[in-house]
Amino acid sequence: MKRIYCTLLAGFLGITAFAQEVDANNQNKFDDFMYRRGNVYRSASGIPGPEYWQNSADYVIEAELDDVNNILKGKMTMTYHNNSPQELEYVWMYVEQNRFTEDSRGTLTTPIAGNRYSGDTNGGLTITNLVAKSKGKESGKYLISDTRMQVFFDNPIKANGGKATVSMNFEFKIPEEGMDRMGQYKTENGTTYSMAQWYPRAAVYDDVVGWNTEPYLGAGEFYVEYGNFDYKVTVPYNFIVVGSGELVNAKDVLTKNEMNRLEQASESDKTVYIISPEEVGNTSITRPVQNGKLTWHFKMENTRDVAFAAAKNFIWDAARINLPSGKKAMAQSVYTKESDGNDRWSRSTEYTKGSIEHYSSMWYEYPYPNAVNVASNAGGMEYPGVSFCHAKSWGADLWDVTDHEFGHNWFPMIVGSNERRYAWMDEGFNTFINYYSTVNFNNGEYTSDVAKSRNRVMWFRWKGRESISTYPDVAKAMNLGYTAYYKPATGLIMLREYILGHERFDNAFKTYINKWAFKHPQPSDFYNCIENVAGENLNWFWKGWFVGNGNVDLGIAKVSQYDDDSTIITFINKGDIPMPVVFKIFYEDNSSEIKTLPVEVWQRDNEWKYLLKSPKKVKIVDIDPGRFLPDIDATDNTWIKEE
Repeated sequence: MKRIYCTLLAGFLGITAFAQEVDANNQNKFDDFMYRRGNVYRSASGIPGPEYWQNSADYVIEAELDDVNNILKGKMTMTYHNNSPQELEYVWMYVEQNRFTEDSRGTLTTPIAGNRYSGDTNGGLTITNLVAKSKGKESGKYLISDTRMQVFFDNPIKANGGKATVSMNFEFKIPEEGMDRMGQYKTENGTTYSMAQWYPRAAVYDDVVGWNTEPYLGAGEFYVEYGNFDYKVTVPYNFIVVGSGELVNAKDVLTKNEMNRLEQASESDKTVYIISPEEVGNTSITRPVQNGKLTWHFKMENTRDVAFAAAKNFIWDAARINLPSGKKAMAQSVYTKESDGNDRWSRSTEYTKGSIEHYSSMWYEYPYPNAVNVASNAGGMEYPGVSFCHAKSWGADLWDVTDHEFGHNWFPMIVGSNERRYAWMDEGFNTFINYYSTVNFNNGEYTSDVAKSRNRVMWFRWKGRESISTYPDVAKAMNLGYTAYYKPATGLIMLREYILGHERFDNAFKTYINKWAFKHPQPSDFYNCIENVAGENLNWFWKGWFVGNGNVDLGIAKVSQYDDDSTIITFINKGDIPMPVVFKIFYEDNSSEIKTLPVEVWQRDNEWKYLLKSPKKVKIVDIDPGRFLPDIDATDNTWIKEE
C-alpha cells in the first residue's frame, strides 16, 4: 500500500510540475452568498420565529392648517410600546420636515442641477414643550440631528411590554415643493395641500440593527413602526379634508346630502359624486356651516403612517370596493376642475377600485376602510389608504400611477419592509404586481411592457449599471428606475413565468405576504420564504440577479443528428447567471413541443449536450419561447436548420 501511495504522489507531483491551474466547476455560482440562518426571532424557513418581537407606537394628534401663511401647527402624544427584550433609555424619531432646510443632509447631497427629490429649503420643524415619561419624573431632554430626533427618558422603558409617552407641539411651513411626495398644488380657485411626513414619528428598533436611523435624503423613502392613530385636522369651514383611515365625525363636517351620497356610493359599483363639479365653491350646499373652522376627525388602526389632503375646491366622488371575504371598502377621489374630464380624473375612482379589487383577489385582502386618490403636485406617492397622483395625469398615465401607488398598500404598507435601504422590496415587488393588474384591468384596456425584459437589454449591457442591492440614495439617478423597479420586477416575473411556474410561485409569494403582514421582513426572510415554500434552492438566482450585477446569456452552439431516432442539441451558458433552459422544438412535420432542462446542467460546466429522442427531423430550436429572459445576446437563442 505504501508503494502505491508513493507512486500516486510522484505522479501528481509530476503533473503539477507542468500545470499549476485546474479546471474549476461552477459551484461558486450556487453557493450560499449571505448569512441566512434562522434564530428564535426569524426562522430559517423565512417566517417570523417563535420569539419574533416588534415595537409599536400609537399617536393622538391634533393639527391645524393655516392656509393664509401656509403653516401646519400641531400637538401630539405618542405612546411607545417596547416589546423588545432590552430596556430602552431613549427612542429615535423622524422629524423629516427638517429635510427642507439649506443645511440638511438631503439638501447638501442634491446635485446643483437638482433632481426629482429637490425640495424647498426655507422650512424645517419647530418642536416645543416636549415631555417624555416612562414611570418616573418627566424628561424634556432631546437631541435633533438633521431629520432624526433622539428623545431621552428619566427611567428606561422596560423590556417585554414596557410603555412610555412622548408629547410635544410642532410647527412647520408647508413646502411648495415637497420632494415629489407632498406639498402644495396651486389652482385657479385655491391650493390643494398634500400633507405627509407631517408629524414626528417613531423609527424602527429591531433585532437586526437595533435603531434604524438612516437620514431622509431623497430617494430613500420610509421605515416606521406600526400603531393606532387618532388624528384631527382643523381647517377653514369651506375646506374638504380626506385622509388615511375612517372619518369618524362625518355628521359634524358633512351635509346630510353628502352623507347620503356617501352611503349611496358604498353600495354602488359605479362612481357617485359626493360633491359634483357644478357644486364646487357653493358652500351653501356643500358645507354644514358658513363661517369659522371645522375639525375633521380620523382614526386608523395597525398602520405605519397616515397622510391627508385638504382644499376648498375639491370635486369628490366615490364607489364601492368589493373584497373577497364579502367585506366592503370605498374608493374615493378628490380633484379640481383643472383635472376633470371623461378620460381624466373622473375615472380615478374606477381605477382605484379596479386596482384594489385585483390585488385583494390575487394576493391579500385590502385591510383599510377607504382608498383615496388625490390630484396633487406629487407625481405619484403612496401612503396607507391615500395616494397623491399628479393632477395633470390622464388616460393610461393616470391608470399607471394610480395602480402603482395603490399597489404600494401591499408593499410596504402591509408588508413593512425598510424602504430606505431596500427600495426593491417595495418598488420592485409593486412593479411586479402592477403588471398583472394592468393586463387584467377592463379586459386589457391598457398594456404593460414590464414582462418584456428584452426591452431593457441595453441597460443590462451598460457598464454603468448597478445592482438591485444598491441603496436608493447611493444609486445613480438614471439607474434607480432599474435597480429599484424594473430589474427586481423582471426577476419576479422570471421566477413566476419561467423558473417556478404559477402555482409554486404564488404559494410562496402569498405565504411571504401573509406571514410578514404588518411586520418587518429583511431580504434574507424573503429569500428563505420563497425557497422553503417553493421547495427550491435559488441561491444561484438571488446571488446572480438580486445581489450581483451579471447577466443572462444562454445560446445554442450546435444541433446535429445523432442517429435515425435522436438529435443532439448543444446548449451554452455564456452569461454570469445560470438559468434553466426552456426551449421549444419545431419539427419538419409542423408539430412542436416545449422542454425544460434544469439549472443543474450548469453546475459543472458551461456547455451541455442534450439528447433529444425522437425520429422526427428538427427544423427550429428556440430558447425561451415566452421571451421572459433578458438575454443580452439573442442572436444565438434560435437555431434554424439550413435548407
